[in-house]
Amino acid sequence: QVQLVESGGGLAQAGGSLRLSCAASDRSLSTYTMAWFRQAPGKEREFVAVIAYNGFTSYTDSVKGRFSISRDSPKNTLYLQMNSLKPEDTAVYYCATSRLQSTLTYSESGYAYWGQGTQVTVSS
Repeated sequence: QVQLVESGGGLAQAGGSLRLSCAASDRSLSTYTMAWFRQAPGKEREFVAVIAYNGFTSYTDSVKGRFSISRDSPKNTLYLQMNSLKPEDTAVYYCATSRLQSTLTYSESGYAYWGQGTQVTVSS
């Protein structure tokens, strides 16, 4: 059974950095698309970044130039490097893996498995 386990969240000051990790079991990161979503208090969950099965990456506008998504396929681990953090980045961050192989999707409905979430809090 596919399991995703996030780690690396915590408290950071504005302008600081954090790196999130997502360990995937029973899922090849080179054949499935992986993504990060986040949910801030009182808001709906939103797309943050995606790395497709073929290595293509994409980001939501608010994190472009600050966040970087990557993967280590042999370790089956997904990462999100977050630099120049802002208070508005405060949220619970979730990793997810696509429902189908060899497809790119930005919609939550395209993702079949989700991690439990890790809290990121950025203080001003």
